[in-house]
Amino acid sequence: MTAVFPLHRTTRPTPAPDRDAILADPGFGTHFTDHMASATWTPDAGWHGHRIGPVTPYTLHPGAAVLHYAQEVFEGLKAYRHADGSVWLFRPEINAARFARSARRLSLPEVSEAEFLASVEELVRADEAWVPAFGGEQSLYLRPFMFASETFLGVRPAHRVEYSVIACPAGMYFSSGSGVTLWISTTFTRAAAGGTGEAKCGGNYAASLAAQTEAHEHGCDQVLYVDGVEHEWLEESGTMNVCLVTSDGELVTPPLGTILEGVTRDSVLALAGEHGLTAVQRPVSVTELRERCADGSVTEVFAAGTAAVITPIVGFKGADLDVRVGGGAPGKTTLALREHILDLQYGRVADTRGWLRRVV
Repeated sequence: MTAVFPLHRTTRPTPAPDRDAILADPGFGTHFTDHMASATWTPDAGWHGHRIGPVTPYTLHPGAAVLHYAQEVFEGLKAYRHADGSVWLFRPEINAARFARSARRLSLPEVSEAEFLASVEELVRADEAWVPAFGGEQSLYLRPFMFASETFLGVRPAHRVEYSVIACPAGMYFSSGSGVTLWISTTFTRAAAGGTGEAKCGGNYAASLAAQTEAHEHGCDQVLYVDGVEHEWLEESGTMNVCLVTSDGELVTPPLGTILEGVTRDSVLALAGEHGLTAVQRPVSVTELRERCADGSVTEVFAAGTAAVITPIVGFKGADLDVRVGGGAPGKTTLALREHILDLQYGRVADTRGWLRRVV
């Protein structure tokens, strides 16, 4: 794949009034822009057929490998409109690196950082009118993905793979501003050492649906996974990493190994010092969470992810467990970190770390 994705503009764009109506209330993941990036990989030709073209449905043979063996990975990142009308990405290089790691774990061909960035940037430029206006928390959500499209029934890496990027305008992932409650599941396990926990692949999310349903049945917004051996050590939520703020000034988050290496997680750890916190990555048990929330030494808990940004967690439930965090309302440090991340993404404060990448 070259680092060039030539544009073949659609002849049937969404009418401006219809697009404006969507942008007024985009929701999340329900409306898509006019174009997509795409390319195909085969062993003999490598990546080829790269282009930006109209959004077009895929036609797959019933024997396509992805339908039987789930050989697929994806990413998620956003484009943000700044006050001057320009459009920027937030740390897309990290998404590119994670996409490559996920591909290796699923035995898929890698896309280089330059190629990944080119596909994303050219799609944003083609559909720049879909990037919501500055103000509020709307953005253009970008979904790069690849999957095994070869027609065969046999367990081996596919010899034909499709790569694509699609986009949709997005509002807030969680609409509640009062925080969320997580269900600590001991029934379902997300990942184990040596598994696919660190990869961003569709199978992980398909396996999470039963746990998410369990959480909803217990009146919770999402699930919080624990380890699969002792059912005691916190891992991550269904769509987010988890962080704790302590009374002695620590920002604690479970270590990597079986969880997704989140871009927002990494950003929060880097910003911790500016908020008077010491970033600590270490195992956290359910027992510690329960006891320290009860005695007040864990003052705040929040979740971090590209879609959710930073979402306050105000409580946990589980079998014989009902934990209230702080006063049951979003904490000051959580809200300050959330505002800091958003200010960086929307260009309201100086980008001293070089995290922003201009597209338009």
